Amino acid sequence: MKKTFYSLLVILLLTTKSILAQNSTDSTTRTLNLQQCIDFALRNQPAVRQASIDEQINERDIRIGLSGWLPQLTSTAGYNYYFQRAVAGVGGTGTGTGTGTGGTTGGTGNGQIVGVGKNVSTLALQASQTIYNNDVLLASRAAKYSRQYYKQGTEVSQIALVADVSKSFFDVLLSEKQLDIYNEDITRLQRSLKDSYSRYQAGVVDKTDYKQATINLNNSLAGRKQTLEAIKSKAAYLKQVMGLAPEKQLVLTYDSAQFVKTATIDTNQVLNIENRVEYRQLAAQKNLQALNVNYYKYGWLPSLSAVGSYSLLYFNDHFSDQYKNAYPTSLIGLSLNLPIFTGTKRLQNLAKARLQEDRVDLDIVNTRNVINTEYVQALSDYKSNYTNWLFLKQNVDLAKDVDTIVELQYREGIKTYLDVIVAQSGLRTAELSYYNALFTLLSSKIDLEKALGTLTVR
Repeated sequence: MKKTFYSLLVILLLTTKSILAQNSTDSTTRTLNLQQCIDFALRNQPAVRQASIDEQINERDIRIGLSGWLPQLTSTAGYNYYFQRAVAGVGGTGTGTGTGTGGTTGGTGNGQIVGVGKNVSTLALQASQTIYNNDVLLASRAAKYSRQYYKQGTEVSQIALVADVSKSFFDVLLSEKQLDIYNEDITRLQRSLKDSYSRYQAGVVDKTDYKQATINLNNSLAGRKQTLEAIKSKAAYLKQVMGLAPEKQLVLTYDSAQFVKTATIDTNQVLNIENRVEYRQLAAQKNLQALNVNYYKYGWLPSLSAVGSYSLLYFNDHFSDQYKNAYPTSLIGLSLNLPIFTGTKRLQNLAKARLQEDRVDLDIVNTRNVINTEYVQALSDYKSNYTNWLFLKQNVDLAKDVDTIVELQYREGIKTYLDVIVAQSGLRTAELSYYNALFTLLSSKIDLEKALGTLTVR
């Protein structure tokens, strides 16, 4: 038994240590690629979670409205003490209660009015079943479109989040690539500074070469510092759009070659307005508004319900004997509620609902125009960015060749150090411009996919 106990204790301690280690890892650093960032954001971003909660709230509202079709059961109880004796009619014409000054007080028709006591108590159980009601009819017909509307609202939030996370991810990567370029440039400039200083000491060149090298190195060091600070601010914004806690460390992983492969998109695609979820959401809103118009249009129709009740009447002059005898009453029937005049309230609501329907129609027209403009602008931006990226890609290869050749010619004494500076600066500029063009192209692709309605959440 002791061996078993110690074995279980060891297993428990090891398990606890493993769990704590995992929690510690989760609380320090997260290494994520683009898709993992998107998945994390879809689970944790407050705006998307709020849209999901709105969808759940709407589902509860639907069930609340539909509950009117189910049988309704209520119970009531009451106790009254009459200073003057309560009376009730009994016999052929029915029963009732009232107040009187004595015992039996004569009869009316085939019944009698009798005193029922000063203490009167009732217990009743009522049931009703809606047969037709304009409110519950609207709830049942609107449920489908209401679910569509809120589901599409969640989709709108998710698509916007995917676009924001993707572009923020690319923005951080751009700064990280710029940092790599500055690091390479600083390494190259430090080597160049050392070489130019050695040549100066050897009397081959004057001191302007190594001083100019020092100036360029200082400029690159300053540029690296600016880029480091930019990465911090951009990473903070990425955490915000992801819903990641600020104290968590975030390390991004990516495949540059894969990004280059996925940078292209078919620009011959034709815009289909139905692919945009915002447009479909307005269509669902229009259907809901049409149902609202019909609700007020047929608001003059009566409400019809089946009703039934069972009640017990207790009465006595003495409270101690109050509940010795019970007098039951039961009934079933129909209840009809017909609105005759409501002070033009229904007509005013009908006119308001029709105006709201007209407003939704105008929203649809305006949204169609906005979507078309977004598409034209996104397509134009993508095409120009794509062309720019292709040319800058060639410039990088050319700048590398120029830098290598000028460096060799400088060592042979053919070129001046000024030529070396120009070549190095051209290479750094070409590389920075290339990566800026690449990630701008990727961002413009996201905008084009969003405009086309083809940007997927998963």
